Amino acid sequence: MFHVGDIVARFSHRQDIFFRVDQIHANLEGEGSAILKGLNLRLLADAPVSDLIAKSPVEVANYKREDNKKIYQKLNKLISQRKVDLDDKNEFFEIPGRVLQLDGDQDYLSQCIKTFRQMGIEAKGICKSEMEQPKVIRKILQENPTDILVLTGHDGLISGKTDFHSMDSYRSSRYFVESVLEARRFVHNRDNLVIFAGACQSNYEAILSAGANFASSPKRMLIHAFDPVFIVERIAFTPMDQIVSVKDILRHTITGTDGVGGIETRGQMRRGYPRSPY
Repeated sequence: MFHVGDIVARFSHRQDIFFRVDQIHANLEGEGSAILKGLNLRLLADAPVSDLIAKSPVEVANYKREDNKKIYQKLNKLISQRKVDLDDKNEFFEIPGRVLQLDGDQDYLSQCIKTFRQMGIEAKGICKSEMEQPKVIRKILQENPTDILVLTGHDGLISGKTDFHSMDSYRSSRYFVESVLEARRFVHNRDNLVIFAGACQSNYEAILSAGANFASSPKRMLIHAFDPVFIVERIAFTPMDQIVSVKDILRHTITGTDGVGGIETRGQMRRGYPRSPY
């Protein structure tokens, strides 16, 4: 028996990804199915209960440990690069871009906001499901002025769907598109409000066309929960008179160009002078 909150993997996929059970359903024949959310990937999937295997606390700890290694390596590289960039500019002070993130998963949201703040970025997180985001984004932006907007959660291609252009092929892409459209009605300019939107296997082209600066997923790949964080860090700490190098920013992600992409965008950091001794 499985319960909501259990950590599991799928036999049919060689137990490659660990999931948290989000919902369990039973059909008329009594056969159960489950809705699963990736433990470290922004993936929403379904599977028959018979395809699931429970993971022990030791297995989960080892899985998280290996994932954390990737995250820390990326973060250390970003911070080291930032120190190199600023070695000859210590007489200035910096105001990095502010971040507002809406996410349908409270656990992911808390991790992301904590990491932003550890990197010196002013960040606020609001937990709203993917379906809710288009309905509330305008009001939230009115009440929470920001430089960078992150719209994330879970997504995925629906099993058996082959039309990559149709919104009906995705679990949440239509909500990301609608949210970006609504945000752009509020702030038109892509440099006045920088937007990252999407999750695993999202409709990349549609989200960019709606007005996002960065989105997932060019090759309908799985993206890591922290990929948006790595992209936003580069934008927040790039001076506003410079264009962020798209190729450079994507090299700092875990997924790379298969999972995330975007367009040329101005940085959101402002420098001040002189630096106060206090």
